[in-house]
Amino acid sequence: FLGPPGTGKTTVARLFGKVLRSLGVLHKGHVVEVDRAELVAGFVGQTAIKTDKVVDSALHGILFIDEAYTLASGTGRDDFGGEAIDTILKRMEDDRDRIVVIAAGYPDEMNRFLESNPGLKSRFSRYLTYNDYEPGELLNIFRIFCSGGGFTTAPDADQALTGYFQAAYDGRGKNFGNGRYVRN
Repeated sequence: FLGPPGTGKTTVARLFGKVLRSLGVLHKGHVVEVDRAELVAGFVGQTAIKTDKVVDSALHGILFIDEAYTLASGTGRDDFGGEAIDTILKRMEDDRDRIVVIAAGYPDEMNRFLESNPGLKSRFSRYLTYNDYEPGELLNIFRIFCSGGGFTTAPDADQALTGYFQAAYDGRGKNFGNGRYVRN
């Protein structure tokens, strides 16, 4: 999943697990959400063991690696992210009928991640790209949050919010939070 912050990548992964279970593709369909900290250890030889345990816990479900690009950060000789990537690659092949792996992150960083290992890009058969939400979509997200809290918005509030979200969208940068921005 490639996309800017707050575009629903984690939410879609959670839903995807339920869908694949209901279709019989995955036996359990649970989602194990991890980031670098759950995969990488601090000493030589420990990362592969730690990563294998995480992959084992995701069998018959989805391993969702959030901000996967941090595994390929290459910050020095004691950076074991590459070992985690190698371990995941092997398990993706060995257990290809028992696990779905979703790696998620920001587009530029994820492209570097996918190029960090010669076998990595070819292991992922599908790519979903998420875009920033348009101002009208941000307003709809706001309404959903309001509805969930038992609130409604008045027409004049909707008009003000439309302008507010338009201004936020027009001034957005690479770190614009999209749905997270609306929630906050």
